[in-house]
Amino acid sequence: MQTNNSMITNISEQLEREFGKHGTPERAKFDEEAYAFYVSQVLVDARKNARLTQKELAGRIGADKSYISRIENGITVPSVATFYRMVSALGRSVELVPV
Repeated sequence: MQTNNSMITNISEQLEREFGKHGTPERAKFDEEAYAFYVSQVLVDARKNARLTQKELAGRIGADKSYISRIENGITVPSVATFYRMVSALGRSVELVPV
């Protein structure tokens, strides 16, 4: 569909074209990488809002700066326990709400 000379794209269809349908290995890899990126951005934003350096956050959770860097760059996905420790160290909380 075209509107005002620009294309409107269905993102689900676009993801299927580029990365395959849900359940395929290619799509699973994409979903995992997208999740890692999303988590990293949430944590980077929270750390910066808390005005902490990577080293300071690492000290608060008993890790080293390079580990925080790997998480923030989407290279490493923290365990749920580590994620909660980081969130708590940043003065935040995680809330589970019904969808």
